[in-house]
Amino acid sequence: MRFFIFKSEANPELRAFCADLAGAGLPSKFRPWHAVGAVGPDHDPPHKLSRAVIETAINDRGYQLWRLNKKTTK
Repeated sequence: MRFFIFKSEANPELRAFCADLAGAGLPSKFRPWHAVGAVGPDHDPPHKLSRAVIETAINDRGYQLWRLNKKTTK
């Protein structure tokens, strides 16, 4: 599965994975969302996140939220 990485403008530490490039199903309370990258089927997600967990969440909810830690955002 190919999925896209989004950044929340409302919460700069919040990110999301979504299979839809438009991010249509992402939570509205953290909008606007901006696509900042993509993960192809043959690549690992960033920060050693589990592809299986991400894909399960996308299949169940349409997205997977995750938060950068303070060290990463500096």
